[in-house]
Amino acid sequence: MAGHSKWANIQHRKGRQDEKRGKIWTKLIKEITVAAKLGGGDIATNPRLRLAIDKAKDANMPNDNVQRAIQRGTGSLEGVNYEEIRYEGYGINGAAVIVDCLTDNRTRTVAEVRHAFNKNGGNMGTEGSVAFLFKHCGQMLFAPGANEDQLMEVALDAGAEDVITHDDGSLEVLTPVPDFAKVQDAIANAGLKAELATVAMRPETEIALEGDQAESMQKLLDALENLDDVQEVFTNAAL
Repeated sequence: MAGHSKWANIQHRKGRQDEKRGKIWTKLIKEITVAAKLGGGDIATNPRLRLAIDKAKDANMPNDNVQRAIQRGTGSLEGVNYEEIRYEGYGINGAAVIVDCLTDNRTRTVAEVRHAFNKNGGNMGTEGSVAFLFKHCGQMLFAPGANEDQLMEVALDAGAEDVITHDDGSLEVLTPVPDFAKVQDAIANAGLKAELATVAMRPETEIALEGDQAESMQKLLDALENLDDVQEVFTNAAL
């Protein structure tokens, strides 16, 4: 991670997401609905639903909205049928981009994603063109100053794959996807709080972009994230 700050990158991203809170709620409602449809409405047996509800709480979403989304997913309320689609592509200087969508109209979604890429200096790739550059894993980030020895002991004992110390002093815990909730609980029970906790496509290596390139890449990412059907955007660009 030399040459840039992991912590500053995450804080910047969270700040931009806070500015789009209305859109964030809409995306979370979709994710809760799909998670409940695929795995049932009980967070004890549905880790994807639990993670979505945790994110909804972080975004200050009212509980009524959460419950209605669960009911639509389990079928006790009528709702839209969403399909999961992943698109892959390239941004500025060949930076890899993964775009995860939930949509009720695949034709509309692919047209909008392609337009966002083309208009902002990127281009869509074929399936599998960049996914190999990322690892699907649980990811938790802790602020500089967190107790490294304690975090490492608790996380590894609970089944984490790795605990990484970044140049800026922040700490990152990586877990296999099935063990994410277990490791998260163990860390929380030890009194340690993650600033970011999610299941993500994490880049194996990063491309540092600065100046005009970073600005152009941010415009591309914003254009993709602002699309109604887009849930998550992952990139190996470090801005």
